[in-house]
Amino acid sequence: MSPGPARGRTSGADPGGTRRGPVRRWQLVRAGTDAVPPSTRRFMARARRRRMRAALPWAVAAGVLALAGLVAWTVLGTGLFGVREVRVEGAKLVTPVQVRDAAAVPDGVPLARVDLAGAARRIGALAPVERASVHRDWPGTLVVRVVERRQVAVVPQGDRFAVVDRAGVVFLTPAEQPAGLPLLRVARPGPEDPDTRAGLTVLAALTPPLRAVLREVEVDGLARISLRLADDRTVVWGDSSRGNDKARVAAALLGREADTIDVSAPDVVTFK
Repeated sequence: MSPGPARGRTSGADPGGTRRGPVRRWQLVRAGTDAVPPSTRRFMARARRRRMRAALPWAVAAGVLALAGLVAWTVLGTGLFGVREVRVEGAKLVTPVQVRDAAAVPDGVPLARVDLAGAARRIGALAPVERASVHRDWPGTLVVRVVERRQVAVVPQGDRFAVVDRAGVVFLTPAEQPAGLPLLRVARPGPEDPDTRAGLTVLAALTPPLRAVLREVEVDGLARISLRLADDRTVVWGDSSRGNDKARVAAALLGREADTIDVSAPDVVTFK
């Protein structure tokens, strides 16, 4: 009787009849947390916390820089905070349109990029403007504050009148004489003209009683200044020195009956 086939696990054999050992299959198994000693787990946790603490300042700095960049781009590079209005304050001799044109700030330009000093300088170049300041009013308004020149006297110039301020700057040339301003008779009005400066020095020294009756200041030369009063009397002033003394003496003598009061030497007054 021939033996039967072998039972049970047999080793594999290749087709050529060479015998091989048992086939083993490897399997990757993830160890559970219980397999890691507690001391190792604590060490690893501390290491993770240290890494997070070390990285946190860098992450915060990166976030701040990103936010700052976004804000800067929004404010400087977009029209979100652009100029929507130019508000003019204190302008009477010039119109708001003239001020806006002089400022030369286009609508919609980012408010943060406006050259405030340059705009104020351009506005200050307007003849009636003594000085100007410009500042931002967020989110979209440019505020211009104007200080205009104060009218002190008017100089006849042919068929027109030159209005001058206390520095002698001509800033208006109306066709009719403005009411309430004394005439200043000089040949070439201007801040660099000696006669203009001398006449304005005399005007600044006058007392209220003299101003109330003054009609004009005539400057024929630096030492030949005279006042014409409303009642056609003349006050001989001389030069512009000792203006306070001369004004006080002349005001005190307004009640005297005289066509001419000479206060050119205020210590020795003469009448005619």
